[in-house]
Amino acid sequence: MNAESDERKGVAATVAPVSAAGDGSKAERELGSRAPGFIRASRVLHLSWQVGIFIVGLAVVGAGIVMLPLPGPGWLVIFGGMAIWATEFVWAQLVLRWTRRKVTEAAQRALDPKVRRRNIILTTLGLVIIAVLVGIYVWKFGIAMPWKIER
Repeated sequence: MNAESDERKGVAATVAPVSAAGDGSKAERELGSRAPGFIRASRVLHLSWQVGIFIVGLAVVGAGIVMLPLPGPGWLVIFGGMAIWATEFVWAQLVLRWTRRKVTEAAQRALDPKVRRRNIILTTLGLVIIAVLVGIYVWKFGIAMPWKIER
């Protein structure tokens, strides 16, 4: 009845189900709309549902973008908005799958013992350099507050 639903099923069949780790151990959800059946049955209702999902997702992503320079969990809110879009739109589902795969790969690389050892050494070296620079500044100039408070 709905040609769009048939196209999505075809797209879902061409995408191989693989897990975030890439080993194929758990199947991912099918691509396409997750709207209730009675909404998908009516083209007008389904289109208005998609517009509503898009507007809500856009508001959440916009709030996340505003939170990037301001205090707040900007990236987390942006990914939340993408998850809202992913309930209806295949492109958002594919972006979230790609993001999940990249985050998993980065976490696995970060937990590698060689990488952890290197990060610990670089962090320690950076802290030592900062401590030496602060020590030189205090030795040369003393502790002088930039404001003048008269008692």
